[in-house]
Formats: sequence, C-alpha cells, structure tokens
Amino acid sequence: MARTRAKITEIDPVWHRICEEAQAAVTSEPLLGGALHTTVLHHTTLEDALAFRMSQKLASAELSEQILREMADAAFSSDPDLGASARADIVATFDRDPACHRFLQPLLFFKGFQAVQAYRVANWYWREGRSDLAYFLQMRCSEMFGIDIHPAAKIGKGIMIDHAHSIVIGETAVVGDNVSMLHSVTLGGTGKEEEDRHPKIGDGVLIGAGAKVLGNITIGNCSRIAAGSVVLEEVPPKKTVAGVPARIVGEAGCSQPSITMDQLLHASGGDA
Repeated sequence: MARTRAKITEIDPVWHRICEEAQAAVTSEPLLGGALHTTVLHHTTLEDALAFRMSQKLASAELSEQILREMADAAFSSDPDLGASARADIVATFDRDPACHRFLQPLLFFKGFQAVQAYRVANWYWREGRSDLAYFLQMRCSEMFGIDIHPAAKIGKGIMIDHAHSIVIGETAVVGDNVSMLHSVTLGGTGKEEEDRHPKIGDGVLIGAGAKVLGNITIGNCSRIAAGSVVLEEVPPKKTVAGVPARIVGEAGCSQPSITMDQLLHASGGDA
C-alpha cells in the first residue's frame, strides 16, 4: 500500500498544488507554520492529510484522534474512489466558490468540504456493514459542523456545499455528480415513511440557500432550484423552479447551473 500511495503522490497535481500553497502560506503567515506542517506538509498524500484533518475535527472523549485516524486510513486505503472524490470536490469548490482562492482552503477551512469527506468515510463503513461507526461519524459531523448527512445516502463527485450551515441529507437521498448547494438545504422526507423516501438529485443541479426538496422525487439533470423554494414534485431536466410550493418558472438558463452558480431569475433563466 505504501508503494501505491507513493506512486499516486508523484502524479497527483491536486496534492502537489496543495503542498506548494501550504509552503507559501508558511512564509506569508509564520504563526500558522505549525498547523500547516502538521495538517499538510508532514503528510505524503492527500488521503493521509484528510484522515489527519478528520481526526482533528471529530475526536472526542468517546473516540480519540488516533482511533479516528486509523478508521479514516482504513477507508481511504480500501476504496480509492474516496480520494478521487475528494480531489473532485476540491476542484469544484475552487472553480465555483468565489471565496476560494487556493486548493488549500477547503482542506483547512471549509466545513462543507470537510463534512462531505467525513460522510464519505462514514458511507464506506455503512457499506461495510459497520453501521454503528457510521452513525457515530454522522453524529460528530452534526455536532461539529452543523451538517447532518445520513451515512446511507449516495453522493457523487464534484460536490460543492457553500457555507454549509444546516444542511440535511436523508437516508435514501441520492445526489449526482457536480452538484452545488448552499446553506440550509434539506433533502428530506414528507412523513414517517420507512423505505425509499428521499429525493434523487441529478447531475449538475444547483440548489439555492434554504431550499427544501421533500419526498421520493427526481430533480432532473442540470436544473435549478431557487433559494427558499419548497419542492414537492419532480423537476424535469434543465428547468428552473421557484416558490412555495415550487413551480417551473422557465429554463435553467445554461447547460451547467451548478458550475455557473447563477441564481438570479432573469430573462435568460426564464423567470415568470
């Protein structure tokens, strides 16, 4: 495994850039030198750094940093998709969040990114049949980040959650690739159903702040959900919906709403 990780490091432009940015940050802000070394520069791969960062953030009297680090290391070592997804999430955050100026920032500072990576580890434990450990990670993410993602949910790559406060994603929710959402989004159920009861979000969807998508409904690829909307019915691909309850107000306005992050209901977006 050590040889495999060393090979990945040699051809890993995301990790290489993070290390370069960390070195520059040590020079520009020496007071953070210790933190940057322990969090980034002492590690040989992004997976190692993610495992360390996760253990720092989620440790408690119940599970120590060392145990959490070993848990995360086991997940990253067993499933290379976890690291690939983290890289895609970093690039997505850099590309879409105007407050993100370096690849280093999500790893160090952005709780949305950190919570999604913790979810990915929890999901691995869930798939391994170790649900109690998965639930523990979910609980700690909720306590530390204010983000509640059920470990059984299925979430794709290239995810950007901006601000990320009060995000809720339910047990049977599915989130496609290259999805962007803002704070206070809920992907929830509509009652006490116990089976498949949560939304299925397509690829390239943009979900505005405070939007609630409820029930086992499909949100089509490359659609937009306006801020504050309550979506109770299926949304076709490439449409914009808004309101309470939400209704179609026009086309999405572009081929990739989640990338442009355009949330205005203007003529090009087809507002009513």
